[in-house]
Amino acid sequence: MPKNFMRNRLSDTGNCFRFIDPRSVAMWAERPCLREEDPSLEKHFKGHRDAVTSVDFSLNKKQLASGSMDSCLMIWSMRPQMRAYRFVGHKDAVMCVQFSPSGHLVASGSRDKTVRLWIPSVKGESTVFKAHTATVRSVHFSSDGQSLVTASDDKTVKVWTVHRQKFLFSLSQHINWVRCARFSPDGRLIVSASDDKTVKLWDKTSRECIHSFCEHGGFVNHVDFHPSGTCIAAAGTDNTVKVWDVRMNRLLQHYQVHSAVVNSLSFHPSGNYLVTASNDSTLKILDLLEGRLLYTLHGHQGPATCVAFSRTGDFFASGGSDEQVMVWKTNFDAADYGDVLKTQKSGTSVDGTHHTLQSEMDCGVHLKKTKPQDSGRNHAQQDEETSLANTLEHIMEQLDVLTQTVSILEQRLTLTEDKLKECLENQQKIIQNKTS
Repeated sequence: MPKNFMRNRLSDTGNCFRFIDPRSVAMWAERPCLREEDPSLEKHFKGHRDAVTSVDFSLNKKQLASGSMDSCLMIWSMRPQMRAYRFVGHKDAVMCVQFSPSGHLVASGSRDKTVRLWIPSVKGESTVFKAHTATVRSVHFSSDGQSLVTASDDKTVKVWTVHRQKFLFSLSQHINWVRCARFSPDGRLIVSASDDKTVKLWDKTSRECIHSFCEHGGFVNHVDFHPSGTCIAAAGTDNTVKVWDVRMNRLLQHYQVHSAVVNSLSFHPSGNYLVTASNDSTLKILDLLEGRLLYTLHGHQGPATCVAFSRTGDFFASGGSDEQVMVWKTNFDAADYGDVLKTQKSGTSVDGTHHTLQSEMDCGVHLKKTKPQDSGRNHAQQDEETSLANTLEHIMEQLDVLTQTVSILEQRLTLTEDKLKECLENQQKIIQNKTS
């Protein structure tokens, strides 16, 4: 973890770069010049008729789901010129959406007290079940796709089977609305955040609360597990983001980088970065290893209500009260990919990067559409980009495998430590018995 945790109070008054843009898109960073590593606005979607409440990518990144206060769920295609699907079924605001791990289902929770499971296709078929006695604020699939956890204003967290939509059990120690609930990556734990100013950690098997984190000065809007499963991050109405170690039950990092309520957050799959969305209309990207603010992104007119990384981390999406969904290209995580990044960097100047970012932000589409080049060069460039994309995809798949392997090894190490501790305690007891 970073050496300077617990003192990560940062400001946005340093070096910056800004573009004149119809949507006043601007980015501020601690870096003095624009580079390929800087995040860029890839595209934006308009179609909702009220504030966007939730966004989530499908596994293959071909689709993006969003929920809104307009009672609709939208499925956007990431492919150019492909139409979006508007799913109508909920009778009140859609508060949360999430794709299943396979991408074959989308779950949504609503103020109409129901949960719907949709098939993200033209027909928009769905099954509905009354999940709670009040607004459903959160839905989340387990990593194997077999279970669904929901959180509600009825002060409960409930777990369901996905295929039969069968209720399994309820967790009911919160004393106020439950804003969010998430499974741990291994599915053994559940974390929940509530307006009772607590974040609770639950053992799924025993169904008991094993710890309550109470350090927030306000309500907790959103909580999520680090990809390793060893930490959680929480977004609060006290304008802060806090990161806790769930093994030691202690506060690791405390970020005070927003000037208003923090509504949502999402971990990058590498576990090295965290993106947050706030009522101050900004998205902020935090470097968790260094414990510092990397970027502040201005794009939404009004509160930024939700944010989520794609499963591979190369994109992230945000939604706001301005009814817009924005898709950003991450870029800054490319430094983790070594040689591929060097290949991409070659032949690109600082000035070239500057024009790239400006044109992407002005048009809201990928740069390929704005570069006037001859067709032969275009084909060669497209082939090179396809090759690079395939290489990146392969590397990211390997990174996912490595991350999972490290997580498993860490769990085994923890079990070994526990057994060793137990053996030492038993030895001490035997020695004490012999001496007495």
